[in-house]
Amino acid sequence: MRPATILHLTIIAVLITAATAQDPPTKYTNHTVGDNAGWFFNSTTNTTVANYSSWAASQTFNLGDYLIFRTSSNQTVIQTYNLTTFKNCSIDNSSDNDTIVYNGGNTVFDQALVIPVPLTIQGSNYFFSDANDGIQCLYGLAFEINVNRGLGLPPSLNQPPPPQYREPPGPDSASPPITIPAGGNDGFKNGLSVHVIAGAVLFALLAVNGGIGVEFF
Repeated sequence: MRPATILHLTIIAVLITAATAQDPPTKYTNHTVGDNAGWFFNSTTNTTVANYSSWAASQTFNLGDYLIFRTSSNQTVIQTYNLTTFKNCSIDNSSDNDTIVYNGGNTVFDQALVIPVPLTIQGSNYFFSDANDGIQCLYGLAFEINVNRGLGLPPSLNQPPPPQYREPPGPDSASPPITIPAGGNDGFKNGLSVHVIAGAVLFALLAVNGGIGVEFF
């Protein structure tokens, strides 16, 4: 192979590498799921308004980015890190540690919603709607993304979880109030006053020491 050909191939390889290399992110990004189509499902035709897997493949996701779901209460938004939960299109066997329900159990239909979802875990993240007993997910209202490290989590998302909620104690569990006896003669047996007892003690001491002429028989 001639030297000129080798040089040309080397230049082409360098250009391809430079073109395919991703520039490091300089800011966090909000990704509107499905772009202008939003996150919707037609229950009459069992079709989605967009191909969400194709949309996800066209994006680059990093820690600290947000997914913006423009949707309605006819759909749900489930985020999970559990591949089995994603494949089953159901949260029945999911764990609180790996699955988050952002819009479930809503009984008011056709209510417009905007649901922001932060990306806080690096690696595979799965999203789907479990509405209509999972039919929406089975027919395409679902997608998978890979979250890169990027700039890392911003301070607003890089906080320890709040302490576990504890039920406040009820009124029955409160300690009974401490009652201090009121002053006066009520605190002494048989109603003897402080003055009477003090006088008797003093009288006995004087008698023992010979201070008064009292003779005991």
